[in-house]
Amino acid sequence: MTALHCPHFSAQRCHSCRWLDIPYEQQIQQKQQHLEQILAPYHVKAYEPVTTSPISAFRNKAKMVALGAAHQPLLGIISPQGENISLVDCPLYSDTMQQVLNYLERWIQKAGIPPYRIDKQKGELKYILLTQSQATGEFLLRFVLRSENALARIQANLAYLLTEFPAIKVVSANIQPIHMAVLEGEQEIFLTEAKVIEEHFNHVPLKIRPKSFFQTNPFVAAQLYQTAREWTSILEAKHIWDLFCGVGGFGLHCATPETHLTGIEIEAEAIECAKQSAQALGLKQINFQALDSSTFTLRPNNRPDLIIVNPPRRGIGRILAETINEFAPKAILYSSCNAVTLASDLKYLDKYTIEKVQLFDMFPHTAHYEVLCLLRLSAK
Repeated sequence: MTALHCPHFSAQRCHSCRWLDIPYEQQIQQKQQHLEQILAPYHVKAYEPVTTSPISAFRNKAKMVALGAAHQPLLGIISPQGENISLVDCPLYSDTMQQVLNYLERWIQKAGIPPYRIDKQKGELKYILLTQSQATGEFLLRFVLRSENALARIQANLAYLLTEFPAIKVVSANIQPIHMAVLEGEQEIFLTEAKVIEEHFNHVPLKIRPKSFFQTNPFVAAQLYQTAREWTSILEAKHIWDLFCGVGGFGLHCATPETHLTGIEIEAEAIECAKQSAQALGLKQINFQALDSSTFTLRPNNRPDLIIVNPPRRGIGRILAETINEFAPKAILYSSCNAVTLASDLKYLDKYTIEKVQLFDMFPHTAHYEVLCLLRLSAK
């Protein structure tokens, strides 16, 4: 049976992949059993076969804590034993991503940028966030800093970094001054002319900017979006709402030139990405807005045939679920990263029959997974 070896997990230095000692085939079985158990109170007409993932080099984003001192920086985590551990060789990342991360440790040292010390509330560099496009190989690199004090050092040494790795297309500094475990702040300072990298799933161009949410497993995400396209194509929906739309992955896959697509997402950067993708696809009847999804649905102008929801782990919640249930569109496509909150939301969608459910293993070696659920309005 297939398993992934990681020296950090074997030495108990990193527990991020809590299921790494479970063979991958068994991981899939346990996740499917969990999903069916969670949805047991509901009648599911069909469970589709699980979409699996590569077991290594599948992540397109690295979030590294900056540790150590300016003369000996590390990018990684603090181990359960309290040690600073470099994770630049994490097997979840591609070889090229590992190479960039490895070089960044030395580059940070050369540039003399002190990692932030939580215990002393001193230092500048808090996190390194690195995202890679599977389609182009290009990188988006973010430095999360306590203040603007390290900007001059980054800028003075940036040419060395970009010469060594020309695939790094976008570099930005995010200023996060709060002494708390908060990943990013409001202020984003671009250090390159380019502000976006591009990914392609199923011939749909998707844009990635620093603050826009993007799926972390492109191999599975492409299949998730393609499945959504196939499931919804038979509905022939004239008007689609894509709530919590992010950069527009679901809506842009499900829309045709004849479709009226309304996409709602609270993060303005993601909405800008979605608009650019729609323009590249030549879609004209598109309306992407930076709004809260719950607020938007309380003021509808034109009720849709199909509503797509892809909420964060907390789910859509009772109020939004009851609102959608009352709107009674012909179908709902619900993509969830938390089957527990999905099951909770289904209680309030009682006008609907669960036509199909499929598990997508977006997060190998953990208990987490994505699930796609197609609901059809029950006949009266």
